[in-house]
Amino acid sequence: MRTTRVVRRFAVLTGSALLALTGAAGPAAADDDTPEKVTEAGTSFRTATALRIDQEATAEASTGDYLYWAFPVDAGQRATVHATVKLPDAAARHAASTWRVDVYDGLRRRQACRLGTPTKTAAQDAASVSLSCSLRTVRSWSEQWANDPLPGTYYLRLTVTDLKADDLGLPVRAEAKVTATDAGGAQAVDGSLAEPLVPGAGSDKQQTAAAVEPEDGWSGGWWSSRWLWTAAGGVLAALAGVGGYALTRGSGRPARVPQGM
Repeated sequence: MRTTRVVRRFAVLTGSALLALTGAAGPAAADDDTPEKVTEAGTSFRTATALRIDQEATAEASTGDYLYWAFPVDAGQRATVHATVKLPDAAARHAASTWRVDVYDGLRRRQACRLGTPTKTAAQDAASVSLSCSLRTVRSWSEQWANDPLPGTYYLRLTVTDLKADDLGLPVRAEAKVTATDAGGAQAVDGSLAEPLVPGAGSDKQQTAAAVEPEDGWSGGWWSSRWLWTAAGGVLAALAGVGGYALTRGSGRPARVPQGM
């Protein structure tokens, strides 16, 4: 009976510890406040319009314009950019058109798309064209010679790359949005940058882009869910030691054995 009670108490303690750690590792409650929609876009890196994660953006432009938005991506995140172009009436167009999204980091290095459709051709009678680009997981630190994505400001550029000259200047409406997911501790690396890669001071527009950062600030690269699982392993090891000792130590000297024995 005593052994059964010990085992039961050990199981309760272990379950409570796992529930507590699982709750701590779970995502924070979603914020009900929806960010206001951005209604413009820049025309260069220096004039890129600031855009937060999950914030919608629209812009009225002419076919052939370059549209730029700047957004923050922190260490451990996997960002995906989405863009949709509402095309002019088919009667006003003369041929198909090819559209493209490009993503650049804070050093203006073009980043490869892990998934998605960054380039797409729209038929002459198409009403819209949708593009996407999923980036690699942003690392907290990298070698100087590497081209790994690092935390900081990223740029989304949307433009047409193949178009008949007669269609230049036709009005279009662009929509953009950036989403991000947490890659988890399995993608964490040791080390961190001294500062995120963000544009320097300049014009008012550039300062706006430089001010884009996660709402709760940059992580700095030191925190990941590996800390939680390390703590969980330590707690479980301690509980296993206590439980093993309780199961093997026995119930003490039997009552029938004399003291001198």
